[in-house]
Amino acid sequence: MANTSSRTLRLLSLLQSHRFWPGGELAERLEVSVRTLRRDVDRLRELGYPVRAQPGVDGGYQLAPGAALPPLVLDDEEAVALAAGLLTAAQNPIAGTAESSVRALAKVVAVMPKRLRRRVEALRATTDAGTWGGPGPVVDPAALTTIALTCRDGERLEFDYTAADGTALHRRVEPLRLVSLDRRWYLVAYDLDRTDWRTFRLDRLTAPRPTGARFAPRRLPDADAAEFVRSRIGALGREHVVTAWVQAPSDQVRARIGQWAAVDDGEQQCRVRIEAESFDWAAFALGTLGAEFRVEGPPEFVAVLSDWATRFAGAVGSP
Repeated sequence: MANTSSRTLRLLSLLQSHRFWPGGELAERLEVSVRTLRRDVDRLRELGYPVRAQPGVDGGYQLAPGAALPPLVLDDEEAVALAAGLLTAAQNPIAGTAESSVRALAKVVAVMPKRLRRRVEALRATTDAGTWGGPGPVVDPAALTTIALTCRDGERLEFDYTAADGTALHRRVEPLRLVSLDRRWYLVAYDLDRTDWRTFRLDRLTAPRPTGARFAPRRLPDADAAEFVRSRIGALGREHVVTAWVQAPSDQVRARIGQWAAVDDGEQQCRVRIEAESFDWAAFALGTLGAEFRVEGPPEFVAVLSDWATRFAGAVGSP
């Protein structure tokens, strides 16, 4: 039985590594008869893997797309590469994928043998990642995965935390969700010492430690964790609001800076609203559009643009 199970896993790995396998070659790789190969293929189908068979002299097998993603079989190198890619995605999130990357990373790390975890950690420790438009606060991916696992498993968490005024705190919480918002990561959790829901910035959080104690999830007062974070932080971290009219279709503007700005609909021009930590970032965003724009306000932003214009003109030798 163990031999059959091992052979089935190897068959799955082979089917995942090539688009199409001739039946004879696949049987030879597995060192079985063609009849045994057919039984193994039927076993995979029973487990939910959509294996297509092509009859005839040139016939063979291939793994087809299914209605759901089945478990994957990865070798050591593939597992490390997958974890490294997810680590990069967690540090430099593409819009809409950051939280999914962390959840996937937590699942991968949870089932990795220790030897592979050490390789992933070594890769993380010796790799620097850059970001466009100025990076957000640095968050340790190892802390992200630790917290993600406690959220998934309903396990109480302890950590050290630095408040906004610099006060060092020790917190005990029941973690609920991780939220990526405005280039920052937040933990939404029930604070056991304050007996209330709180948000914690992960760049201020250090040494997260699972306690092993499980808990029944409490009901969050808001509709979802992201909305809870928005309601709590308000305008914090978005100190400046810039509005401008851009001489370009709204679809084109959204494609360039839509993840950082609110863009009203317009076929020839559109109104853009940017909430940013600094005027320099808003100037960078508008400058990347490659289109004419007119600033509505505030006056302080106009002064920043004037300073940029003077320095750029000097850089190209204009009077």
